[in-house]
Amino acid sequence: MDDPILTVQERSAINAGLWFSSLSPSLRHDILRCAYVKRFKDDELIAARGDTPEEWMACAKGAVRVSSTSVTGKQIILTYIEPGIWFGDVSIFDGDARTHDVYAHGETTLLCLARADFHKVLSQHVEFYHAMLRLNARRIRQLYGLVEDLNTLPLRARLAKQLVHLVRSYGVASLADSSETRIGLQLAQEELAQLLGASRQRVNQELKSLEREAIIRIEPAGLVVRDRQALTQLGLAAD
Repeated sequence: MDDPILTVQERSAINAGLWFSSLSPSLRHDILRCAYVKRFKDDELIAARGDTPEEWMACAKGAVRVSSTSVTGKQIILTYIEPGIWFGDVSIFDGDARTHDVYAHGETTLLCLARADFHKVLSQHVEFYHAMLRLNARRIRQLYGLVEDLNTLPLRARLAKQLVHLVRSYGVASLADSSETRIGLQLAQEELAQLLGASRQRVNQELKSLEREAIIRIEPAGLVVRDRQALTQLGLAAD
């Protein structure tokens, strides 16, 4: 479902992205001038593994779920892309097929740049090359960090770091208690477990433990972080 205009909130999310906001005004202008908007319903397929790369994309609203499928047919969630984050450029650069399935998680809006326009902007702005190098260098650092955490940190610490990340990306201040923050991204425990590379049962045990310690609260609508500082310390203490 296409819509040619971003809402004020969606445009703000794009402009507030750490990487995009670091670009020069002229480069940002040329990217936005060529871009178009696509809107997706919850769980709607955005791109499939094996597809020919046609677009470079940014999440403007909602979330983008990146997943793979096991040999038994089970979907394995690798990450969620938050508003303000651009993705899909690896396949645009190397010309190979998409490597993963990409779905909308909740009502999701994407800002897209066609492959031809991507290369056109690239040819007009030397700065764009350097910016893409910075973007991918940051991704590599994050990837190494995730692999290191998976191999060195206990599940409790990995869970704490993941929840802190979700609060930073999707935190909504509680109207009832200003010291609490609700995680706006709706994740089932199985989905959270896949992000952590653990079983749902083990993740559930750790969540219950954090709830008993009054660090989080588990509600039907999602998780509420009651003590963000304590959660942050749990992740740092294991580093």
